[in-house]
Amino acid sequence: MAEEELPGVLILDIGGTHGVLENLATLLKKHFHLITMKEFLGNKEEMSKKIQSIFVFECRPTIDRELLESLPNLKVIGNSGVGVDHLDLKMISSFGVKVTNTPHAVADPTADIGMALMLASARRLVEGNV
Repeated sequence: MAEEELPGVLILDIGGTHGVLENLATLLKKHFHLITMKEFLGNKEEMSKKIQSIFVFECRPTIDRELLESLPNLKVIGNSGVGVDHLDLKMISSFGVKVTNTPHAVADPTADIGMALMLASARRLVEGNV
């Protein structure tokens, strides 16, 4: 499938401090045409028609009314985290846009770290590692 046929996804950036991790971007590129905020802002008129989704990574890009109004073909906002507290769900749904998230993505690793910390504390492991 040619890149132009792939659905456009708006992301903040690839790499850097707040961008999508490069490994993740490589995976996303197999299924989507990635459009960075810089590309979008540089050519809003053309890019706004191509974007059907926004991929929110580490609460970025910020989803506000102005952004939603500029994306007439937007269908879904995919949030890469557990919570959606940083998204105004009522406003987003007023545009007919769906929101997804990954509620159980970090449940097991969080439990593993919690258990490891409790065991390390009970056995005074940190003190012995000095």
